[in-house]
Amino acid sequence: MRLLHLSDTHLMAPGGLHGGGRVDTTAVLRHVLASLSGVGPLDAVVVSGDVSDDGSVHSYETARDLVGGFAREHGAAVVAFAMGNHDLPGPFEQVLGPVRSVHDAGGLRLVVLDSSVPRHGHGVLTDEQLGWLRGVLADPAPLGSVVVVHHSPLPAPTVLHEGLKLQEPQRLLDATAGTDVRVVLSGHYHHPYVATLPGGTTAVVAPGVANRTDVLVEHGSERVLRGSGACLVDVDEAGVRVTVLSVAAPGDGEELFVLGPDVVQRILDAEGAPAR
Repeated sequence: MRLLHLSDTHLMAPGGLHGGGRVDTTAVLRHVLASLSGVGPLDAVVVSGDVSDDGSVHSYETARDLVGGFAREHGAAVVAFAMGNHDLPGPFEQVLGPVRSVHDAGGLRLVVLDSSVPRHGHGVLTDEQLGWLRGVLADPAPLGSVVVVHHSPLPAPTVLHEGLKLQEPQRLLDATAGTDVRVVLSGHYHHPYVATLPGGTTAVVAPGVANRTDVLVEHGSERVLRGSGACLVDVDEAGVRVTVLSVAAPGDGEELFVLGPDVVQRILDAEGAPAR
């Protein structure tokens, strides 16, 4: 089974620009999909959150039409979208459907979770949602399961993302332990990241479509560059194979903006998890 894993498209209503007012994310998504036209047959296409940047109905319609059209062209039976911290549940559900869902891609089960916290950037999975997940996973799927959630259970690459990470990630790992989950697909970090979790499950963070995080930035700061990518995820009896795809475009590597430590701290104070 082959999945195309996209994340962090940050789409906006017409006229809206991302990345400090410099990036037309709809144009970027069109370019990414056109560049991936030779990817071959797919069983599913996944967008693991921050589908929208402004939460507008139009942005979700754009995601539905562009990603859905690409999926149909490549024979994908499933198109799954997850909520991210920039997404708004009302418009998301109006256009894309429930914020958590279950899909069958020819025997491979995709379970989509909602880790978003209203008006905050960090992620949380509630007891109720983890209980729901356990219920879904109680009966194994023929080819196993894939969990899709915006905030990754993996450690963050920068100080900003560390402060906006998934809280208590072990709770997600506990909920999937001993189940048929083969891989967890996430985004949020705008930088590719693949690791094996305790118990053997693979965790994948896809590159951002809208831009990429410079993980070599000075500690405490945040630097964002032009650049896009995606992941191809193959799941079969031999295991999980992840191919990170970089999509070339004019201006790759150009600095979009830098946030100094004081700005990063202000964001964390406003959007991070409350102190325990």
